[in-house]
Amino acid sequence: MSLAVFKEGIHLPYYKELTSQKPTRPAGLPEEIIIPLQQHAGAPCEPLVQVGERVVAGQKIGHSEKFLSAPVHASLTGVVTAIEPRPNFTGEKINSIVIKVDREQEPAVFGPPRDLDSLSREEIITAITEAGIVGMGGAAFPTSVKLNPAKPVDTVILNGCECEPYLTCNHRLMLEQPDKLVAGAKLLLKALGVQKCYFGIEDNKSDAINLIRQHIDDTRIEVVSLPTKYPQGSEKHLIKVVMDREVPSGGLPFDVGVLVQNVATTFAIYEAAVLNKPLIDRIVTVTGQNIVEPGNLLVKIGTPIQQLIDECGGLKEGFTKVLLGGPMTGFSQADLSVPVVKSTNGVVLLPSQKEAQETDTHNCVRCGRCVRFCPMLLYPNYISTCVELDNYGEAERWDALDCMQCGTCSYVCLAKRPTVNLIKKAKTEIMVRRHKK
Repeated sequence: MSLAVFKEGIHLPYYKELTSQKPTRPAGLPEEIIIPLQQHAGAPCEPLVQVGERVVAGQKIGHSEKFLSAPVHASLTGVVTAIEPRPNFTGEKINSIVIKVDREQEPAVFGPPRDLDSLSREEIITAITEAGIVGMGGAAFPTSVKLNPAKPVDTVILNGCECEPYLTCNHRLMLEQPDKLVAGAKLLLKALGVQKCYFGIEDNKSDAINLIRQHIDDTRIEVVSLPTKYPQGSEKHLIKVVMDREVPSGGLPFDVGVLVQNVATTFAIYEAAVLNKPLIDRIVTVTGQNIVEPGNLLVKIGTPIQQLIDECGGLKEGFTKVLLGGPMTGFSQADLSVPVVKSTNGVVLLPSQKEAQETDTHNCVRCGRCVRFCPMLLYPNYISTCVELDNYGEAERWDALDCMQCGTCSYVCLAKRPTVNLIKKAKTEIMVRRHKK
C-alpha cells in the first residue's frame, strides 16, 4: 500500500540501542506495592478492602460504578497496611492502597484459559472491563469505553511505532510475544465487528516488522512499515500515514472510522480475554546515560521506581534528571517512591545540570522553528505568548486545544522557552472557562 506522509515533525537522536537488544527480564519482588486508586482517565476507584486485610495477586481491590473508570487489582499477595494519599508521577497525591508484600508468593491463578475463537464480543468486552485495561501508551483511557465508539469504525490500527527516544518496551514486546499480539488483533476485530487491522511499526524496528508478518495467519491483518520520524506514533499522524485520513480539529479517530490501540494494550487484551488475567504487570524500559545497566523489566504494577533503578545498577555520579515516560512527553520526578502504574512505559535517567541552570529561559527570538516543525501545524510561539499575557481567548483562537503536547516546540526552541507547559496551561484554562459558561 502507498503511504501518505506528514512533512512536519523532527528526526531525533533515539538512543534505543541502549536497550533494544536486551530481552525482558522479571523485576524483583518489592517490599511493598502502592496501588493508586486512579490510574486512568475518568473517575477514581473506591477501595474494596480495608487496612489489615489480606489480598492475593489478581484480586480486585478498587472499583467505581462511574461509566468512565477502570478497576484496580493487587499485583502481588500481601497485607494492606494503609489506604492513604501517596505521591503520584504527576506530582499530585493520589489515594492509594499500600500492600506489604509476602516474601513467598504462590503462583497466581486466574482461571482456565478460554478459546479465542469461541469468545463472543460481549465476553471480550466484559473481560477487558473486569481486567481494568486502559491505554498503555500513556493516555490511560479505559479500553472498554474506547471499544464502544460513538461512531462506526471500519479499521483498527495497532500502534507499534514507539517514536519516543530511549523507550524499547513495545519493541521487545513485539519481538517476544508476536503470536499473542496477532491473537489480540483478532480479538479487537471481533469486539469491534470490523474486517481490517494494521500494525503500524516504524522502520527502525525491522526485526519486529518481519517477525509479526511471519506470525500473521489472517488476511484481515497487515503490517505497515512507517518512516521513522517523531511524532509518528501520535494517533492523528498514524491515521494520516496509514489511511490517508485526517482527523478534524477537535475530533477523535472514530470521526474518520478508525480506532487506535497501543500494542501493549493489545497484549493485555489477549491476556484478559484468553487467560483471565487482570492488568497487574507490564514491561518498563529503565534506561538513559545515567543508569549503570539499562534494561527492559517486567514489573508488577505498584512497584516503586527506586527499586527498578537499583535493579539496573543504580545511578551514575553527578546530577540526574529522572523521567517517567520518554524525554519528549515524560514527567520529571523528584520522589523516587512513586509507583509504576498501568501507563508507565519507561524510567529514563539523564545527566542534568543544576536546576537553576536548567530553567534559564529567554524571550521568544521569533526564529519560527516551533512553527516550522509543529506536527499539528500550529503557531506555538503565538499561543505561548498569549498565555504569558493572560490572553486565553486569543490562545483559543490560535487553536491551542489542538496541541497534543508532543514537546517538539520546546525541543527546537533556541530560546529554551517552556512552550509546552505554557500551552498546557492555556488548554486547562480554556476548558475551565468553557465549563463555567
